[in-house]
Amino acid sequence: MLLQQVVNGLTLGAVYTLVALGFSLVMGILGVLNLAIAELFMIGGYVGLTLVLADYPLPVAVLAAAGVAAVLGVVVEKVAYQPLRRAPPIAPLLSTLGCSVILQTVAVNIWGSDPLQLPPDLLDMRFDLGQASIGLAQVVIIAVAVLLVAILALLVQRSSVGQALRAIAENRDVARLLGVNAGRLTSAAFAISGALAGIAGVLIGLHYAAITPYVGVETGLKAIAVMVIGGTTSIWGVLLAGPLVGLVEVFSVVHGGAAFRDFAVYGLMILVLLLRPQGLLGGRAAGAQRV
Repeated sequence: MLLQQVVNGLTLGAVYTLVALGFSLVMGILGVLNLAIAELFMIGGYVGLTLVLADYPLPVAVLAAAGVAAVLGVVVEKVAYQPLRRAPPIAPLLSTLGCSVILQTVAVNIWGSDPLQLPPDLLDMRFDLGQASIGLAQVVIIAVAVLLVAILALLVQRSSVGQALRAIAENRDVARLLGVNAGRLTSAAFAISGALAGIAGVLIGLHYAAITPYVGVETGLKAIAVMVIGGTTSIWGVLLAGPLVGLVEVFSVVHGGAAFRDFAVYGLMILVLLLRPQGLLGGRAAGAQRV
């Protein structure tokens, strides 16, 4: 029973981690919270599940969801951030909030407000480990999340694009003087964050075998909590906090009921803010790991 709940928690945590990485990537480079990421997560889920229902292979559905969400991420950057890049931070924050409302409305008009459901027999294979029964969908979700995190870590830490992104995060003006194309890399950051969110949307759809136009709100808030708990601009902090929040949510439901899960997650966030406002791995000590 314990192993079963741990796997359930890690599955949720994997999804939260991918969305939180999208938030953290943009926050680390621009100091802006892109609230539209939550709805890119939802749009990606709809695109992926629609293709799965049309009998396209799952990898094709995942790549399509990533591509659509990445393109929409760039659109959000051009519409909601670029015209306001010299304005106070609250301005792009509110403009991305407006984009999220628009994206949610578009989804309702395209797919309707009822849940889009997958066939119950999709990825229904299960593996028995003692008293635990682990679904193939859970294995796929965790494996994809681990793979994407590894790719992102290599991109940020090893590639020239990652070095340029870190340079912009440290000092945008100095990076531009050194020849870094800040505008192009800003668009790249929005595209990468959108792709991560879009893939996470497909994964959550596989987990619940359904998706609704409102799934981005709850998951987005949980992902923001993950980002805050881990350290706002710390990749490694997000990787620690994502599974932690997933486990806290699952075990709070087991021991306190469904009504207790949000209390536990956001209570943990408030506790971390009170004891360590910079997050678990935020602050000077995590500076080398910032995006």
